[in-house]
Amino acid sequence: MRTGLGIGDSGFDTARARGITSRCALRPKVHAAASPAATCAEQSRIPNPHSRLPCGFSLLELLVALAVFAALAAAAYGGLASIARTRAALAQQQDRFAAVTRAVSALERDLRQAIARPVLDNSGHPTNALLGNSSSIELTRLGYANPLAEPRSHLERVVYASDRGTLRRARYAVLDRAPDSAPQVRELLERAGELHLRYYGCDQVWHEAWPPRGLACASAAPVDPLAVLPRAIEFRFAPEGLGELRRVVELPSTLPLQAPP
Repeated sequence: MRTGLGIGDSGFDTARARGITSRCALRPKVHAAASPAATCAEQSRIPNPHSRLPCGFSLLELLVALAVFAALAAAAYGGLASIARTRAALAQQQDRFAAVTRAVSALERDLRQAIARPVLDNSGHPTNALLGNSSSIELTRLGYANPLAEPRSHLERVVYASDRGTLRRARYAVLDRAPDSAPQVRELLERAGELHLRYYGCDQVWHEAWPPRGLACASAAPVDPLAVLPRAIEFRFAPEGLGELRRVVELPSTLPLQAPP
């Protein structure tokens, strides 16, 4: 046992260290940038896990990864496309329902604002305040807005008719028309189907046209025959994809020529 060593020191570690040192001294010199510890670790019989180079993906692994990514991308694209189609269909149905609601509201509003005011047609002949058949109606209405305070009446002459399945609304700029007076036509609803109208008279009978022939209504005050209005009007049409819509609108009473005493 050598002087300076501990009691339990057998010298084995010292001899192994000397052997490693001698082997490192015998190998040729490497580049100056390489450290002595790394050089000795490469020559040691004990493998050093830190000296291994990292390994990349194989071609098979890359192909599998690409296949999985492609499948996920296809599934995600299909889901997004389905959501986009559903959203577009819902938006189209919403716009269609809004257009139908506007058309029904416009027709119902004009009927509720009907007034017993006869007009002159393009030939100068007196025309009933409300003139209609089973597929079209022409009437005088109140509520013609005049925000600019123009010198004109607040009454308006409007016409509703169905032309090849399209519901149209026409309005005249004046009540008593000139020979060259033409209406301004606006499309209310496309694919609205045929418009059907019925008129409930003072005789408590539904008529297919107004005014009906031989209509006689008992009244306490004299009434202009051209100004007689029906008590109610029923209109119905069947927009495409929504089924048949039916409304019964009660009209205001016919105004007498003079107030009763």
